[in-house]
Amino acid sequence: MDLGLKKSFFIKWIEQYLFFPTPFQRLVGVLFLPFTVLYCVITAYQRLSKKTIDLGIPVISVGNLLIGGTGKTPVIIALAKEKENIAVVLRGYGRESKGLFVVSQNGKIKENIQTSGDEAMLLAKSLPKATIIVSENRTDGVLKARELGCKVVFLDDGYRHHEIEKFDILLRPKEEPTNIFCLPSGGYRDTKMMYSFANLVLKEDVDFTRTVTLKKSNVIVEKLPEDVVLVTAISKAYRLLEYLPENISTVIFEDHHTFTQEDIDMITTKYPKSAIITTAKDMVKLEQFDLQDIYLMDLEVQIDSKAIQSIENYITPKSADEVY
Repeated sequence: MDLGLKKSFFIKWIEQYLFFPTPFQRLVGVLFLPFTVLYCVITAYQRLSKKTIDLGIPVISVGNLLIGGTGKTPVIIALAKEKENIAVVLRGYGRESKGLFVVSQNGKIKENIQTSGDEAMLLAKSLPKATIIVSENRTDGVLKARELGCKVVFLDDGYRHHEIEKFDILLRPKEEPTNIFCLPSGGYRDTKMMYSFANLVLKEDVDFTRTVTLKKSNVIVEKLPEDVVLVTAISKAYRLLEYLPENISTVIFEDHHTFTQEDIDMITTKYPKSAIITTAKDMVKLEQFDLQDIYLMDLEVQIDSKAIQSIENYITPKSADEVY
């Protein structure tokens, strides 16, 4: 088994253990339960000990209780794409930089992907009217957005930042994990009861839906070539298979993996005649390589109008100036 296959197998095993475990994996999880109890005590203390501060700007947090992807980035894009004078603040996972950086300001991209990370660069390219800020310290990021004249902040993965006064949106998967435990026995970062404390819960296929369009060089295509390989470095990558042909080949890296020329050489050597299909988050990293036969899974999210209205009701009274 080559290195790529070993990584794919390991990632798949871990994701199965965390969310839909086999009987053996459940036993492994039980062994970690003392650490899970300790983890829950620590997170509860952190939540209760933080004093919430109003930072003087409306903050919309889009988060999830599960580790890994549940669609936060496409949901933020859907909520923010028509708005002006807004910012998106995120940590910038996978970036090579540390500290606070303004990745884009009012649509003008100011940093490269090494500084921004993949999600921030995708947001910068998808939201040409927005300001994108990466910062490990979310409070600093929100204050920077206010300093730059933004009127509303969307906070990516901000649910656990209880020190910030905000409107909390939690995303819930359409298929609930059979493993209900928190880390390390399961895939929850906080107990499921915390759904009831959110301002808004959006469940996939109930409150929001995904639509995938296949594209090549920004042109919509109806059908993929017969010989194609999925190349991706996103969390829960196997969820992509429901949109792709059966028995498609896959090369899956860990979430936020930075592709190297060695990775590309490995893929093109193993699949010399195959086209590549990938996600938008991966495409912003792969576009630096000379890959001619590459297709994009362009994901868009449609959100229920009632959910959008509840967000607008939070923003409007808090905004001194017109946002849109």
